[in-house]
Amino acid sequence: MAKQSLKKQRQQKLMEKLEENPFLTDEDLANIFCVSVPTIRFDRAQLGVKEYRERIKNVAIAASNQTSEWPANNPMGELLDLNLFKDGLSVFVPDESMTFDDSNVVRGCFIYSFAEMLATTVIDADVALVDVANIKYKQPVIAGSKLVAKSEVVRRRNNEYIVWVKIKANMTEVFRSKFILSVID
Repeated sequence: MAKQSLKKQRQQKLMEKLEENPFLTDEDLANIFCVSVPTIRFDRAQLGVKEYRERIKNVAIAASNQTSEWPANNPMGELLDLNLFKDGLSVFVPDESMTFDDSNVVRGCFIYSFAEMLATTVIDADVALVDVANIKYKQPVIAGSKLVAKSEVVRRRNNEYIVWVKIKANMTEVFRSKFILSVID
């Protein structure tokens, strides 16, 4: 009877852990609960919890559905592809309202905002502060140019992420950045 109770407690805690962090593998869970990997798999099967790949796929689909509104609510581009905590791809076409007076050159603040938006989106944070931004404007951007931004999460340590964002226009890099972002819970 006591063994059954321990199993139910473990299964309840297992569900709580996976709700907190769906990215936990069976091996991670086995270490947390000091049981074997087959025990975790058996518990998951009894609870109807999908395996790691399916859970990740479901999280990505849910995030994709949430971020599908990103372009409509954000004048800073259209999100084309997103692999949470890995990489993302976005397109943005700045218009004349974003240029310097008497010029067709786009102000840097719009290009920076485009890059920062993609960097924070790829780490799926409700609130992320830029601790450090190392940026380089490599070429002027002309209004009407189609900008393609690619982001890549290169490191994560606790609540801190390092994200590279590179922006190209006509296959030529016009901007690159390295963001160190802190996620606020």
